[in-house]
Amino acid sequence: MPVVVAGSGDAFGSGGRFQTCVAIVRGDAPHTLVDCGSTSLVALRAQGLDPLGVRTVVLSHLHADHFGGLPFLILDGQFRRRTEDLTIVGPPGTRERLDLLMEACYPGSTAVTRRFAVHVVEHRERAPYRDDRVTVVPHEVRHASGAPAYAVRVRDETDGVELAYSGDTEWTDAMLDVADGADLFLCEGYAPRPVRWHLDLDTLERHRHRFGCRRMVLTHLSPTALTADRSAWETAFDGMRVEAG
Repeated sequence: MPVVVAGSGDAFGSGGRFQTCVAIVRGDAPHTLVDCGSTSLVALRAQGLDPLGVRTVVLSHLHADHFGGLPFLILDGQFRRRTEDLTIVGPPGTRERLDLLMEACYPGSTAVTRRFAVHVVEHRERAPYRDDRVTVVPHEVRHASGAPAYAVRVRDETDGVELAYSGDTEWTDAMLDVADGADLFLCEGYAPRPVRWHLDLDTLERHRHRFGCRRMVLTHLSPTALTADRSAWETAFDGMRVEAG
C-alpha cells in the first residue's frame, strides 16, 4: 500500500509544513485521504497527486487542520466536472459541521446541484465502514473538538495492508488497540513533554514497548517537538512516501 504524507504539520504550519493530509494511492492517484486539513489541496498538488482521484476521506476529528480542506476538495470537483461520488467518513456531527463550513466559506454552496454526490457516513465506536477500496475502524480517543475524536485503522482492500493513525489525542490505551498489528502507525508526537489533549514524546517512550505495530512514524509536531532530540524516532515530513506492508 503506497502512502504519501502530503501534510505532516500541526495547525499552525510549524516548520513550514502543510496541515494533516495522508493519501493512500494506487498508480499516480490518491483514492483515500486520512484527514484533509485546510491546506490539503495545495499539499496534494505539490506531490503531483490529483484531488479528482479521491473517492473516500476518513476524518479523525473536526478541527480545521484536519477537515477544513473539504470545501475546497468538493468545489474543485464541482468546477472540474467531477462525476464520481465522494464519501466522507467522520465523527458524529460531520454532516452538520461540513454544511456550516461550506456556507461560511462559500455562501450558497450547500444548495448547488453537482454532477456527483457527497455521502457522509458517521463513525460508530469500533464499527467498521467498508467500501470496495478500504475498511475503516474508528477508536474513540481524548481530544476536545466539539464532537468525539477518533484514531482510525484503515485497511486497503487491494492488498490487505493496514494503516493506523492516532489523530490528535492525549494518552489513552486505545493507542495500543488501533496500532496493534498495523503495518504502519502514523502517531502524533506533538510535544516533548505532556500537554493536554495531545501525545508527547515522553509518554510515547514510556509506552513504546507495548506497541504491536510493524513501523511507527511520528507526525503533527509542534515547534518544541521539531527542535527536540528525536534521534530515537522516525518522523514524517511533507512528501514522505512509504510502501507500507
